[in-house]
Amino acid sequence: MATMESLIGLVNRIQRACTALGDYGAGTPPSLLSGMLFPPSLSLVSSGKSSVLESIVGRDFLPRGSGIVTRRPLVLQLYKIDEGQEYAEFSHLPRSRFTDFAMVRKEIQDETDRVTGKSKQISPVPIHLSIYSSNVAVEGQPETIVLDIENMVRSYIEKPNCIILAISPANQDIATSDAIKIAREVDPSGERTFGVLTKLDLMDKGTNALDVLEGRSYRLQQPWVGIVNRSQADINKNTDMVAARRKEREYFATSPDYGHLSSKMGSEYLAKLLSKHLESVIRARIPSITSLINKSIDEIESEMDHVGRPIAVDAGAQLYTILEICRAFDRIFKEHLDGGRPGGDRIYGVFDNQLPAALRKLPFDRHLSLQNVRKIVSEADGYQPHLIAPEQGYRRLIEGSLNYFRGPAEASVDAVHFVLKELVRKSIGETQELRRFPTLQAEIAAAAAGEALEKFREDSRKTVVRLVDMESTYLTVDFFRKLPQEVEKVGNPAAGRKLPQEVEKAGNPAAALALDRYSEGHFRRIASNVSSYVGMVMETLKTTLPKAVVHCQVKEAKQSLLNHFYIQIGKKEGKQLAQLLDEDPALMERRQQCVKRLELYKSARDEIDSVSWAR
Repeated sequence: MATMESLIGLVNRIQRACTALGDYGAGTPPSLLSGMLFPPSLSLVSSGKSSVLESIVGRDFLPRGSGIVTRRPLVLQLYKIDEGQEYAEFSHLPRSRFTDFAMVRKEIQDETDRVTGKSKQISPVPIHLSIYSSNVAVEGQPETIVLDIENMVRSYIEKPNCIILAISPANQDIATSDAIKIAREVDPSGERTFGVLTKLDLMDKGTNALDVLEGRSYRLQQPWVGIVNRSQADINKNTDMVAARRKEREYFATSPDYGHLSSKMGSEYLAKLLSKHLESVIRARIPSITSLINKSIDEIESEMDHVGRPIAVDAGAQLYTILEICRAFDRIFKEHLDGGRPGGDRIYGVFDNQLPAALRKLPFDRHLSLQNVRKIVSEADGYQPHLIAPEQGYRRLIEGSLNYFRGPAEASVDAVHFVLKELVRKSIGETQELRRFPTLQAEIAAAAAGEALEKFREDSRKTVVRLVDMESTYLTVDFFRKLPQEVEKVGNPAAGRKLPQEVEKAGNPAAALALDRYSEGHFRRIASNVSSYVGMVMETLKTTLPKAVVHCQVKEAKQSLLNHFYIQIGKKEGKQLAQLLDEDPALMERRQQCVKRLELYKSARDEIDSVSWAR
């Protein structure tokens, strides 16, 4: 059954994982570690940090020297082992165990220099060090170094879950302590601050730090703890931490000033106190941490859906992915045509507005002018004038008029083609899955807008031209059979009416002129008859041309826009399919980060759920 130690281990793993993701718990905008899940942790402020840490750990492993030695945050995680040799591990060297703690010190120095260089600069990028033990309970620096370090420290201790260890030397006035000053700014209530007094053994004779340790000089909600670190002479002589702790215990037990507080003094007591407090903080934060984890998982899942799931490496799965993406695009394209999305109505606009307007602008007035009708009829008669009706003249006039319909017919085809092409472009942009794969996007655009729609346009153009040619090839006879009846009303010799000469002798020259087949009225009547016939054909084409265009272009686009593309895809091999699914590197990196974060959160949720709380 999981215990609190398991949960503390989980917090440690969250810290390491966040750092591996480039999240150091500081910066703007709020990071994953600081803004969502910043685990309860411990930060040390002011001088004497190295000595305090070594006292808690019981090992001599931290770099020392003059000036500012600590130039990167050190995230120290302690793990208790029942038996075996103590060792240390760095997160940046996951397969290396250090049993020689002098080498740990060297690696801290080397890793610091690797990031900051030899120029004594500082960096907020932490070094993660884990120690497994059975004993767990300057020159060249910039002028702004002090401010830089203070800002870096503040970025950690201002987090509400951070436990602040404010370390102050006992031989200096607590009122001027930098550690207390900064801690008070970020934790004015003192709930998160533990005061630690060092160098108690170096105070002047006749003085002590009881006012501070007993909370009279400066009160904190957490207790003050006094410790005695190794002296520089002890460090130079390589005095081990076991002996140092024994010496510290003896100091407090025999001290006339601090003997009554000896059970609550020393580095061992400090370690137990901090461990107990850390446990209580984690326990209190578990509900909110769980809630934030679940919320984060939902957000990352949503982002994964947005950027797309990882693509399988086998050809079958890649082919399936491509086909699914094509179907998604095809579905959106059909929605545009059928009215589920805007754009399809523009096709109706071509037939309802553009086609009729183009037909009205045809130059029939010029073609059927009196002068042109006389010219065409005369040329059609040749050397022998027509007897009754100029049939050849009629046919030439009608044929010439109907040829004008080709332009609007082909223009309708082109207009619908451009609408379909634009809908393809919009559908590609609206297909979320396609945004991941620019190569596949280009291929689909070329197959749909380039190959398929061009083929549909060519078929449609042939069909509408054929419709116009059909009207010229075979005229509607019934329309012209009515014309002789109209002639009879004016005068028909077969009906016993007077001949033109008789009409003229009877004193009616106008009637005689009306019967003259070469008179102006005769040609006007021919033009009128042709115009009426052309108008009848125009009304027919207004109905049949849209049907042909929709059948050849719109219907085919809905049913077989990517049919040829599917055939070509089926012939491709694994390497070619992989090239189609080649993603934007930035998107791949974003997904990889999402996957890592998702694994981290799910692992954290599972481990927290497995913890059994003792009530």
